[in-house]
Amino acid sequence: MAVRKRSLDRSIVEGPVGRAVWRLAWPTMLQNVIGGLQGIVDHAMVGHTVGFTGNAAVGVAGQIFIVVIVFIASIFTGMGILVARFAGADEPDKVDRAVYQAFLVALALAVGVMAPLGYFLSPVLLDLVNAEPSVQAEALPYLRIMFLFSFGMMMFFMLSGALRSAGDAKTPLRLGIALTVLNLALNLVFIPVWGTAGAAIGTVLAGSAVGLYSLYRLISGKWVVHFTRGMGLRPDWKIIRELFRFGLPTGFQGIAMNVGGVLLLGFIGSLANSAEAQAAYSVAYAQLFSLITWTSVGLMGAAATVAGQNLGVDRPERSVRAVRTAAIMGLGVATMAGALFVLLPDHLLSLFNMEDETVVAIGRELLAFLCVSGFFVTLALTYTGGLQGTGDTRGPLYISLISQVAVPLLICSVASGTLGLEARHVWFAIVVGHMVRGLLSMLRFDRGRWRDIEIRV
Repeated sequence: MAVRKRSLDRSIVEGPVGRAVWRLAWPTMLQNVIGGLQGIVDHAMVGHTVGFTGNAAVGVAGQIFIVVIVFIASIFTGMGILVARFAGADEPDKVDRAVYQAFLVALALAVGVMAPLGYFLSPVLLDLVNAEPSVQAEALPYLRIMFLFSFGMMMFFMLSGALRSAGDAKTPLRLGIALTVLNLALNLVFIPVWGTAGAAIGTVLAGSAVGLYSLYRLISGKWVVHFTRGMGLRPDWKIIRELFRFGLPTGFQGIAMNVGGVLLLGFIGSLANSAEAQAAYSVAYAQLFSLITWTSVGLMGAAATVAGQNLGVDRPERSVRAVRTAAIMGLGVATMAGALFVLLPDHLLSLFNMEDETVVAIGRELLAFLCVSGFFVTLALTYTGGLQGTGDTRGPLYISLISQVAVPLLICSVASGTLGLEARHVWFAIVVGHMVRGLLSMLRFDRGRWRDIEIRV
């Protein structure tokens, strides 16, 4: 049996709150920015090799893939809640058990459900978003490869969440850098040969390599979280029940948000210049806006960990301070990124070989809307981190159904039926949805119901 090499970090529940948030946030923010830059480089390489049709294909296929994978990955949210509470209460054995059970469930779902169903249903899913035949031809092999061989990437995300919730954010950063470097190296080989399919091959091979290495390190017992040989394959139904109790609402939230995104792509696909609009959306929103969203996701993870661990030792006021500190940091990043969107839109779009005048005009318009959205997305994500980290995963689900599905789709439907849908109507719907999500997330957290949520293990 492996011997624990490192103790749990107690400074998160005993030291200065701002320092704890920043110490967890900066490695995660950097990791996510690096991952976002990897996606940007992938898109740029595909754009230069295949053209804007390839950019549209990767964007559309990626949106569909996320809809499916977020449901399986939702158990990682449940795992993170358990790990943070157990780490805060200084119960390392329970931390290890929670992570191991999450690993078993994710393995069963990814291999037994997602891989076969995803492969056969990929053509149907692409039809749902009104993708043009040229876009579908590029997107289909990409999507099938991702569905079949994505477990290594899921292993990386699971471990990153587990270590971060236990207080170690630097190890996921190192793994993320290795993943990005390996992925870029593989894409330099595969994208020029196989185009969009080559991008998928590079992604899954890099994820598999990092996933296998992570599994080895977990078994060797050299990280703050580890697996022991005595764990076996027997399920612990009490822990699994709690994984799904906290994780399923997050899964449904992710599905709802991404189904909303897919339906929004359907509206974009109905525009007069649909391929150009989809290409602009895939670059401006899915890639450039990720400079804000991935940074905010890092702050969200830090807020969740600090809030959850402090609730685990019955210090909810520290949880409140952690979330507010993370939000302030996020607003600073959103301000800087928004300034770039306003001042340098053409330069940013040119990084992806966006030379078509129509695509550039649409992308420039979208970036102008997104410079406003960034502030509300940051508030939404940091306060969602506080809610989810303390166990309130239903609130963000309800908020997302309203703000990311009902509101934007209603606006697009009304515009389509009255004014004649244009790209600017879709961009306006996105901004309003983000505003509603940010404000409702703040109100939900301030109500404080998360203070009374218990874990039953």
